[in-house]
Amino acid sequence: MLAGIIKMRAPALLRPMTRAECVAGGAVLFPVSSIPAANVASVPQRSPLRYPGGKTWLIPHVRAWLKSRAQVPRLLVEPFAGGGIVSLTAVMEGLATRSLMTELDPDVAAFWEAVLKHNAELCDLVRAFRPTRTAVERMATRTPTTVLEHGFRTLVLNRTRRSGILAPDASLLRTGENGKGIASRWYAKTLIRRLQAIAQHADRLDFRETDGLQQVAHVTYDRARVNTVVFVDPPYTAGGKRAGARLYRYNTLDHARLFALLADSDADFLMTYDQAPEIEALVRRHKFHAVRVTMKNAHHARLPELVITPQPYFAP
Repeated sequence: MLAGIIKMRAPALLRPMTRAECVAGGAVLFPVSSIPAANVASVPQRSPLRYPGGKTWLIPHVRAWLKSRAQVPRLLVEPFAGGGIVSLTAVMEGLATRSLMTELDPDVAAFWEAVLKHNAELCDLVRAFRPTRTAVERMATRTPTTVLEHGFRTLVLNRTRRSGILAPDASLLRTGENGKGIASRWYAKTLIRRLQAIAQHADRLDFRETDGLQQVAHVTYDRARVNTVVFVDPPYTAGGKRAGARLYRYNTLDHARLFALLADSDADFLMTYDQAPEIEALVRRHKFHAVRVTMKNAHHARLPELVITPQPYFAP
């Protein structure tokens, strides 16, 4: 087992699918990962965003992957950044010297620009805001005039909409936690603490608003880059999956090209995908290594996800 793997407490372990269940569902029998999905309560919550499809459960895999390398990576590239939990963890825990996050969604991009360039002002806005339904609805219909305003608007909508969904027509929280409704996920002090923690590492966090697939192409074909790794968590739209189209405004992706770019490069990467026949076929075609990890989604359903790498990092 790789060094740096965290021992999970028994309640955090999720039962993987049995062989019979896999066969019945038509799934490829990829081995179960040697590392279970993390109980998200056991992982430091560093991102201010409640991002749908977030990868907090994957952090033990990320740690093991990065710690297995002979040298600390000089750069970790996260081309589909979203909530940025992997980049934040890698930089804050010294698992990578620098990180480059990229995101195509202008709302998410504005948030990260505001965090990295206007952190103090953003904290002031968080401190002063009172999340009433009227205030949030007014903000949702207003067009921001600055990056700071736009980034703050993204944070407010993310924290007050169901499951943090930013896609058009996403609904606001109703009951929320303990009946607090729209304000139930607005923890001003916690958000400010996370924002200030990011500010302490801002000199090692870079952000670029661009298409993730183009960023992968740039990294994988730039042979001058030394000791660069890539974490890839694209929208899950392969195999006719609708979740990505529902959760993200920018969800169109050429999955086959993404796999081909990684296969034609020397880049070390860790990629996550929903287990779908199209993805299973691409893993086999390019001779990548995949393991299954059973995680819980926001509705507490157990779902198998694939962790895909060029080397068998997580084989049992």
